[in-house]
Amino acid sequence: MSKEDDNKAVVGRWFTDFWGKTCNLDIVDQLAAPDMLLHYSLHEPRRGREDIKAFMTDFREAFPDLHFWGAADLIAEGDHVVGRWEGGGTHTGPAFSDFLIGSLPAATGRKMHFTGTTVLRLQDGRIVEEIGLDDGVKALQQLGLLHAEAR
Repeated sequence: MSKEDDNKAVVGRWFTDFWGKTCNLDIVDQLAAPDMLLHYSLHEPRRGREDIKAFMTDFREAFPDLHFWGAADLIAEGDHVVGRWEGGGTHTGPAFSDFLIGSLPAATGRKMHFTGTTVLRLQDGRIVEEIGLDDGVKALQQLGLLHAEAR
C-alpha cells in the first residue's frame, strides 16, 4: 500500500469512529497526534487529545443523534487527505454554548443538517491537523442562531 492509501485508511477510521453515528473516544488516542489541531468555523479551535474528546463529549450530549458521513471518496496527496461529508443532529440534550455566534438553551428540538469539506494532515500515521470548511451559516440558521434578512 502507498502512503496515501495508508493515510486514507486512517482518515476513514477517524470519520467512522469519531464523527460517525456512534463515537468511540478511544479512537482519539489511537489516531490523533498528542497535540492535534481540530478547527471548524462553527467552533473555537481545539488542540490536544483531551480538548478534542471534551469537545465531542459536549457536542454529543447536546445532540445525541449527531453523526456525519462521507459524501464522496477520500482524496489523498502526500501527507494530506481531503474528504467531503454531510451530517447533523437534533438538539435534545443540555444547553450548548460552543458555537462562536451564540448558545442554545436546553432541548430546543431544533435540527441541523449541513455539508462540508475537510482537509486532514497526517504525520507518521497520526492525524496532526483537521481543518474543515463547513456550511455553518446553514446550520446556524436551522438552529435559530442566525436569521437571514428579508429582501
